[in-house]
Amino acid sequence: MAPTPPVDENRWISTFLEAQAAEADAARNTLLAYGRDLKDFAVWLAHRHRSFAKAMQADIEAYLVSCDANGLSRATRARRLSAIRQIYRFAYEEGWRGDNPALRIAGPGRDKRLPKTLGEDQVTRLLTAAADCGRGPDEKLRNLCLLELLYATGMRVSELVSLPVQAVRGDPAMILVRGKGDKERLVPLSRPARAAITAWLAARDGAEEQARLKSRAPPSRFLFPARGVDGHMTRQVMHRLLKDIAVRAGVSPDAVTPHRLRHAFATHLLAGGADLRVIQTLLGHADIGTTEIYTHVLEDRLKELVLDHHPLATAPPRPGRKPKVQTGG
Repeated sequence: MAPTPPVDENRWISTFLEAQAAEADAARNTLLAYGRDLKDFAVWLAHRHRSFAKAMQADIEAYLVSCDANGLSRATRARRLSAIRQIYRFAYEEGWRGDNPALRIAGPGRDKRLPKTLGEDQVTRLLTAAADCGRGPDEKLRNLCLLELLYATGMRVSELVSLPVQAVRGDPAMILVRGKGDKERLVPLSRPARAAITAWLAARDGAEEQARLKSRAPPSRFLFPARGVDGHMTRQVMHRLLKDIAVRAGVSPDAVTPHRLRHAFATHLLAGGADLRVIQTLLGHADIGTTEIYTHVLEDRLKELVLDHHPLATAPPRPGRKPKVQTGG
């Protein structure tokens, strides 16, 4: 069943702000600014009998034009567009909408931001730290399994924490992931991820059997069970866990979120030569335009290859031409 979007604009905004506070660790002033900007946009839409759920790209562009006509500065208009982009990206990831109407709108004089990601060395340090982060052997196995799966598959954090245990039974080479809008996709597993799953399953199943014998509780259907209402680990717990692992790994906690590991999965694949369409399928993007933002990695790699390996890049200057003066370090 597809997720049900909030019934009114206030719930859209409050749910989005709660997620920003929990997952992005946004500062209070940032949340207040988001709230003010989004309420202004909601009022503007209501006057035109529109809503967050029904607004299209043309509506957002018309709103920005009206902001300009009302004398708002370029910085204020850029901030409001940023808030609108953020809530629609969140709505798309939550499955509230099947598209992102703000995706292709150019900001007022600001460059399009590239997704923040993590280097391969940083990810390696995180994986090493995860294996030693936890209150006991079982927790350490769980934490390593979480990180290996997140980096090996590029799953959204909501897809990861709610993954059914049956999806990984039998040491599969690929797993079926149910994403936004109940759309399913197959994602391959790396050898380290499969080994981490096997080790965690043994510990998890043992703990589940002990709990059943003590309280006759039914076994959990999730790979990462928890006692909460959902029955599985929450996104908030996963977010805090990553911060703890980052500290242990010597990586800035501000730089480590589940979504940045998803970005790392995509950028590292593309840098390694993977096709953009393949990455789109693995990430579960409905629109190739969402995936194209990662092509900056390929562009950087191509520049590096030309500068390092093309014979003319290091050849001496031809007769009659002045050599280029190099500046800087």
